[in-house]
Amino acid sequence: MHIKASSLLTSIFAASVAAFPSTPSWRKPQPWKPPARHHFRNAELGPRPQYLINDMDEGWLKDRLSSCSEFEARSSKFSIGHRGGACLQFPEETRESVEAGMRMGAGILECDVAFTSDRQLVCRHDQCDLHTTTNIVATELGAKCTTPFTPAQNGKLATAKCCTSDITLTEFKSLCGKMDGYNTSAATPGDFLHGTPTWRTDLYATCGTVLSHKEFIELVNSHGRDFTTELKQPRVQMPFDADYTQEAYAQQVITEYQAAGINPTRVWLQSFSFADVAYWLRADPAFGQQAVLLDESGDDPGNFPAAVANLTFYKKAGVQIVAPPLQYLVALGENGDYIPSSYATAAKKLGLKILTWSLERSGPLAQAAAAKDYYYSTVANGIHKDGDMYRLVDVLARQVGVLGIFSDWSATVTYYANCFGLF
Repeated sequence: MHIKASSLLTSIFAASVAAFPSTPSWRKPQPWKPPARHHFRNAELGPRPQYLINDMDEGWLKDRLSSCSEFEARSSKFSIGHRGGACLQFPEETRESVEAGMRMGAGILECDVAFTSDRQLVCRHDQCDLHTTTNIVATELGAKCTTPFTPAQNGKLATAKCCTSDITLTEFKSLCGKMDGYNTSAATPGDFLHGTPTWRTDLYATCGTVLSHKEFIELVNSHGRDFTTELKQPRVQMPFDADYTQEAYAQQVITEYQAAGINPTRVWLQSFSFADVAYWLRADPAFGQQAVLLDESGDDPGNFPAAVANLTFYKKAGVQIVAPPLQYLVALGENGDYIPSSYATAAKKLGLKILTWSLERSGPLAQAAAAKDYYYSTVANGIHKDGDMYRLVDVLARQVGVLGIFSDWSATVTYYANCFGLF
């Protein structure tokens, strides 16, 4: 059960929102339907891959990648659009991010799903991230949030917590997607919307079009690409609203693909919960055989050996694909080379297929390494500049043998895939 704002708080919030300048019509979500089925025949990769290649140390890999600069690129399933595939510059989980990811050649596009108060599936990376990824706090719907906006005052930071389960699908569709971020020193709801990291941009964040899961399926299918849906862990007590169980939630994802007539071979379901993957394997093996078990159980270095050991259990239980974060799969070898980790070696020995996440999520790599960024923590001492990104991709592809890489900017992985014939 979620907490509801008191009537007093609701009236105060509504009065404050009423005092805001009205939202210009061009900033409001516009009616939209997916286009008639057509494909982006060629990938549009832009300048970033070449920027990364130019920044690489001299050697055979730089020469190989440079030799592909005039190739006509096409989409590749090795390139997986994380949160749509373009959230380095476009609001995540929006139509704009998905379309940009497809234009940059992502062959598989991601929608992370959460549920609304009327049990509809929507694309959000977290059930309770609406206050950082949409404009909800600056709308009348902000009063419905689990924790409505509270301004910074008397040394306390500004706060809010807004969940998809606080609102209906219709209400969700009235929101604008924005770049993930918030301003803890905000005095007003409008100020709270700021906070985009400096290495991202708000250039394309005027009003991102939020998507239901059904709309995501229709959009991606209209371009002939494949799908990966992650079942996000609920932030409310389950069963929700008395009888909406975890298994009903997991089944609903499959049901929506079936209703759209999507072949299970085009779908990679994901979850961090082994119970969800086990349910898909048991309830619908056609979808379950490509279900992906996401793994972050080794984040604490002390737990990493156990995470490696657990791979044997997963394999015996029928799991075919595991997806740990980038840093689980690589280690530093002699002379600062990147080499496959014990996790990667064990997974390959067991015959498990591997996906990994998330490239292009950490900003300039020199800064990421200095900060011991999550995704580069095991090779931080071997990261010196942005060009090192392709060194990492190369080890993941040719030595670890991953099936695909999730990326916040799909062009980076698509370029490598085209150059090495990974489709």
